[in-house]
Amino acid sequence: MNDLLIRGGRVIDPANDLDAPADVAIRDGRIAAVAPSLDPSQARDVIDASGHIVTPGLVDLHTHVYWGVTYWGIEADPVAARSGVTTWVDAGSAGAYSFPGFREFICTASRVRMFGFLNLSAIGLIAPTWEFANLDYCDVDLAIRTVEENRDIIVGIKARIDHNTTRGVGIRPLQLARALADRVALPLMVHIGNGPPPLHEIVDLLRPGDILTHCFTGGTHRLLTDDGRLSPIARELQQRGVLLDIGHGTGSFSYRTAEAALQEGVFPDVISSDIHQLSVQGPMFDLPTTLSKFLNLGMALPDVIDRATRRPALAIGKLELGTLRLGSPGDVAIFRVEEGNYAFFDVDMNKRQGNRRLVCTTTVAGGTVLPRVPERPPAIWAILPDHQRHNAPNASHRTTPP
Repeated sequence: MNDLLIRGGRVIDPANDLDAPADVAIRDGRIAAVAPSLDPSQARDVIDASGHIVTPGLVDLHTHVYWGVTYWGIEADPVAARSGVTTWVDAGSAGAYSFPGFREFICTASRVRMFGFLNLSAIGLIAPTWEFANLDYCDVDLAIRTVEENRDIIVGIKARIDHNTTRGVGIRPLQLARALADRVALPLMVHIGNGPPPLHEIVDLLRPGDILTHCFTGGTHRLLTDDGRLSPIARELQQRGVLLDIGHGTGSFSYRTAEAALQEGVFPDVISSDIHQLSVQGPMFDLPTTLSKFLNLGMALPDVIDRATRRPALAIGKLELGTLRLGSPGDVAIFRVEEGNYAFFDVDMNKRQGNRRLVCTTTVAGGTVLPRVPERPPAIWAILPDHQRHNAPNASHRTTPP
């Protein structure tokens, strides 16, 4: 007897090269069967997914979910229920000093799966920025001990490298993060935006398997030449095995950069949200909205799903996630592809029209449907920049319900 049967949907599971009508059965929190016309009488609960897209639970590679302790963190479970994200990878909110709390009060308490990149800075993201301005916080030996005690949930090392976080210390924090990642044999995720340090100093320190997040930024680290063409650096990074990750956020996604890349055949390796206290208010909103932007930029739906399931799971070395393979965790997302006339915006509020959007109707985590519950209001400091605040709340470009 199966615990749950999802019937009649179009199943898209890139990890298994599957894009076809099929049913999905879950038993004891694991995928028990994926096949056409499974017997509904052999399931305790049945969800009718006719006319819907059924995918593995989404894996969001860049999130901030250390709620109540850090400047950026949201509470994940309520957003998971409406977005289809069942695996949340926190991008460096916790450093060594605060990682025990992240483990106990966030990872253990959440109904969805949590992993984290450890911030080289021992104070993590308690404040909006500046975590590397004092190199005394860059305690590599302490970070190594933290990794070794938490390898079940630490999947990499995080370093934000821009003119604010590295104020006055240049490239040194990234050199230390590089040494840390090498010593613990984990990938390094590097945030870019606006220099200094210059982009060439950053990319010189990236290795195969590392992640360049905010890859389509419009800041001075943008992967564009002076005449607006895609920089050769982008293709070189992918050829070296460095992963290009979107990390949309509030300040890190530019249509100009994205369109130049796609036009020259360079696609992001991973599409992530960089969801946090600000970006959840718009114009990012959530991962399905971010995926919808790329769907309307011309990427095929299976390719978009691939970059939010199989590929991010590979990036963190969790091959059992982001797939509906038999025996894998019973994490499933169900979407409706709505057609209409929609406006989407980048972080500078540049608008692009679209005719499709992904709307999550059901999120299943470990075989259990997540209930829709109210989300916490934004923190008192979480005020959008003026150019977004005057347009984002309850505006016509909101593409998912609050």
